[in-house]
Amino acid sequence: MLFMVIEHFKGRDAKAVYARFRDKGRMAPSGLTYVGSWIEANFDRCFQLMECDDPRMLQDWILAWSDLADFEIVPVVPSAETAAVVERHL
Repeated sequence: MLFMVIEHFKGRDAKAVYARFRDKGRMAPSGLTYVGSWIEANFDRCFQLMECDDPRMLQDWILAWSDLADFEIVPVVPSAETAAVVERHL
C-alpha cells in the first residue's frame, strides 16, 4: 500500500531533520520503502510517499522521528488505478 506521510516540522526546524538524516539516514525498518518527497517552501511540512504492506512499519519509523515532527498518514491510490475503478461505474 501507498501512504502519503505529511510531516509537520516542529518549529519549522528543517535543519534538525536534515542533520539527523545526514547522520542516521531515513531509519526506516526493512519493508518500508521510500518513494519520493517534497518540502513546502516555508519548511513547515514535508510530503513523503512511502510504501509498505504493514502499517506497523510506519509506526516504528514515526517513533524514530517524533521528537522532530508530527505526522499525518493518508492511505492513497495512484490516479490511474482509481480511474480504472471509476471507469467501470460510468
